[in-house]
Amino acid sequence: MELLGQNEIDHHQRQVAILSQDSFYRVLTPEQKAKALRGQFNFDHPDAFDNDLIITTLWDIKEGKTVHIPVYDFVSHSRKEETVVVYPADVVLFEGILMFYSQEIRDLFQMKLFVDTDADTRLSRRVLRDISERGRDLESVLTQYITFVKPAFEEFCLPTKKYADVIIPRGADNTVAINLIVQHIQDILNGGLTKRLNGWFNDYGTTKKQPNLESSSRPH
Repeated sequence: MELLGQNEIDHHQRQVAILSQDSFYRVLTPEQKAKALRGQFNFDHPDAFDNDLIITTLWDIKEGKTVHIPVYDFVSHSRKEETVVVYPADVVLFEGILMFYSQEIRDLFQMKLFVDTDADTRLSRRVLRDISERGRDLESVLTQYITFVKPAFEEFCLPTKKYADVIIPRGADNTVAINLIVQHIQDILNGGLTKRLNGWFNDYGTTKKQPNLESSSRPH
């Protein structure tokens, strides 16, 4: 978003929007919330997410509609009253560790990226985030990681790597990969991809029918 210059643009005018799967945790029952407050609820299981709402939201986005995204409170483990408004955009980035788990959701994406990060890096980031942003202590963070996070990653997240179109090792440190993705998005925004393909067909004088590229009025 920074490299695309989208952070400096008003939300109404942004060509690129970004959403997080973390916004779509299910509303917990009183029993589940009590477990969550004790650190005994598995938020890294696919069933922890409201997939019906994710699918509805994605379809609305694909149809160019303005959508209201839930705001999740990770301290009280509940949805807040307010929502975040996301306006129609040409490109929508949707990030989350289990976004590829459901085939119905997976099939809605036109490009799937898997960010492959070292386990030690993932753990250190989680510790820093949960302590500074979510009011947890180190012991509870490590207990949750060993009990739920690591097993869930190995069972539900890692196997979905095979569905990715592009695998990015080293995450944000991989500036070559990040720049390639940025350039691809710029091509979509500027119509450059269409121009390149048209140029390829014209240069080679092919008589084949040109591909039916989706217009920029629909998000990619």
